Amino acid sequence: MDFKLLMVFVDQDRTDTVLTAAREAGATGATIINNAQGQGLKPQLTFFGLEFMASRSVILILVEARRSEDVLNAVSTAGKLDESLDTGIALEIEVSKALGLTEHIKALSKEHPLD
Repeated sequence: MDFKLLMVFVDQDRTDTVLTAAREAGATGATIINNAQGQGLKPQLTFFGLEFMASRSVILILVEARRSEDVLNAVSTAGKLDESLDTGIALEIEVSKALGLTEHIKALSKEHPLD
């Protein structure tokens, strides 16, 4: 079976919304890394002149390749990723091998059968 890894970087307040959308689109679960920080196109400065880096969540979603486009589109919409520069990003990475997912795929196939 082929898999894709979706990596979604969003503000922490959008994490639950993105996770719900991913699950509804066919994801069986996710790993969340909280309090990640990074820099965007331009630094955001506070009134003290210090750089402000808001905490973000990194959401890792391993999905069956046939479902990846639906899940990626769902998280993009839920996270409002294309609305401005600072809403977040999502990307998809090919996975050459994944183990421990047989039961997840069986359960998912019953709940969300592919057409």
